[in-house]
Amino acid sequence: MQTKHFIDDPTHLVHSALHSLTLTNPSLSLDLENKIVYRKPTKDSLKEPKVSIISGGGSGHEPAFAGFVGKGFLTAAVAGTIFASPSAEAVRRAALSRVPTEKGIGIFTFSYTGDILNFGLAAEKAKAAGIDTEFYAIGDDVGVGRAKSGKVGRRGIGGSILVLKIACALAEAGGSLAEVYNLTKQVAGNLVSVGASMEHVHVPGRAAPDPNSDEIVPTEEIEIGMGIHNEPGSHRVSATLPELVKTMLAQLLDPNDTDRHYVDITKKDKVVLLINNLGGVSNLEMGGIVAEVHQQLKQNWEIVPVRVISGTFITSLNGLGFSVSLLKLEDTGLGEGKSMLELLDAPAEAVGWAAAIQTSTWEADNTGTMDKSIESGEAKPSKLTIDPKQAHAVLKAGLDTLIAVEPDVTKFDTIVGDGDCGIGLKRGAEAVLEELSSGDLPTDAVAFVNKIVPVVENHMDGTSGALYAIFLNALVHGLREQDTGSSRAVDAPIWAAALKSSLQALGRYTPAVPGDRTLMDALVPFIDTLSGTHDVKKAAAAAREGAEKTKSMKASLGRTVYVGSESEWIGKIPDPGAWGLQELLGGLAGAL
Repeated sequence: MQTKHFIDDPTHLVHSALHSLTLTNPSLSLDLENKIVYRKPTKDSLKEPKVSIISGGGSGHEPAFAGFVGKGFLTAAVAGTIFASPSAEAVRRAALSRVPTEKGIGIFTFSYTGDILNFGLAAEKAKAAGIDTEFYAIGDDVGVGRAKSGKVGRRGIGGSILVLKIACALAEAGGSLAEVYNLTKQVAGNLVSVGASMEHVHVPGRAAPDPNSDEIVPTEEIEIGMGIHNEPGSHRVSATLPELVKTMLAQLLDPNDTDRHYVDITKKDKVVLLINNLGGVSNLEMGGIVAEVHQQLKQNWEIVPVRVISGTFITSLNGLGFSVSLLKLEDTGLGEGKSMLELLDAPAEAVGWAAAIQTSTWEADNTGTMDKSIESGEAKPSKLTIDPKQAHAVLKAGLDTLIAVEPDVTKFDTIVGDGDCGIGLKRGAEAVLEELSSGDLPTDAVAFVNKIVPVVENHMDGTSGALYAIFLNALVHGLREQDTGSSRAVDAPIWAAALKSSLQALGRYTPAVPGDRTLMDALVPFIDTLSGTHDVKKAAAAAREGAEKTKSMKASLGRTVYVGSESEWIGKIPDPGAWGLQELLGGLAGAL
């Protein structure tokens, strides 16, 4: 459990977070004393008032709820302290003094006891003041079934944001309070959600939990059905993501689970899928989760959602979990432009709403693909010729040498770097050898080098991989520069000129020069010597001498600058990249 925070004062944290919304959305204002974020009145809103919708709840669920205030979404949101409902008085002030009331007010919160009581009391006070008001508590969770939830009913979790979005869009479109209220109930009645989390969260300002308490979820376990306030779910499991998703979808869709079967959803229905980040899952992992859920929905349930929405909507601070929601679309009976899907797609100026894909994009013909790749080797053949068998033999000798010295390069890089240089070079060398051994090799020198380029790009990662890929791509261009249009064999002068051009191109992407303790300490002497002598063996000897000199150099670039102590390696360990390169070049020269 992460117990470190940049702001430990929970009051200051909530106040400053609410204030930030007025900085990112100029149409909002803040009643700090009552923690109300509301839309500033405009000429249009005063001239043609619409139904106002108020929501809110405890802080710690950001961007919910204040992050959903804005045109097309909430009119106002009232925040409590972290994981605690705002007071009824604060909600009453929002209803009576911070939003238009001419067309009525919808007060819609999530189904939690404190929120129901305080927002409900405010709704009654608004009614008593003569304002047409409707109240509804949204519940969508199935993680805690009927038997356990009893009279409390379903909790409001991630999918409830879909209810708010659709209801608010109808209000923005001019719907009456009765229409907005009825639609809110209809959408909530067609919605199911379940969450899962690897850990409870720590609230800023509170003491660290007892490591032996239930607040600490064992490392190997995941809690299914965890609520957004650290509430326990249905059970804990040790499971892979596919196993976890299978269980979650069964809770959402299995008609035989009478404890949790709230909505009949079949392959015949149009469904919206929402995957909500509880706050602490990386975007990378969220992408993997979305893909897994979508695949299992299609494969195991024959359901292909008409909309897939993923993002951070309703959080549990930095909760290491996510929720999956399915909304079954039904006819609203409200006419053109006011279907559930159209209202969901309607634009909203709220910083917390992350569904940026327009309706027209979803409805367009999205079956086409673009496959217009132009490989540089195919685009324009050259007149430069090469003996492919000899080239293969020479390259093989160099690559075999490089593979053989991988343990040395890895040892060097373990001391002065992150230990991956040798493995990366070996992986690239093995891939190139495999490519050269498959099929006929071209006699066109440009096409021959182009056969190697994508292999290096796809199999060598890290800095070395990028440098080699840039250099080889530039070498192709350098060879083209030597193509006069007349057929001729590539000799040492042509290779030297092409390599010189390639080195100049590489210099546009790295500031490294000889003396910086990089592979340039071997590469530059090789190319310079080859250009001056046209003798590959002398050039390879110069590369080795340059690599040897790196043993006594102070690093100016790369990870060696800040890894380890120079006293451990200075005068003893060469630069791993330079050493690997000179071995490759030495192997090439030895085969000539």
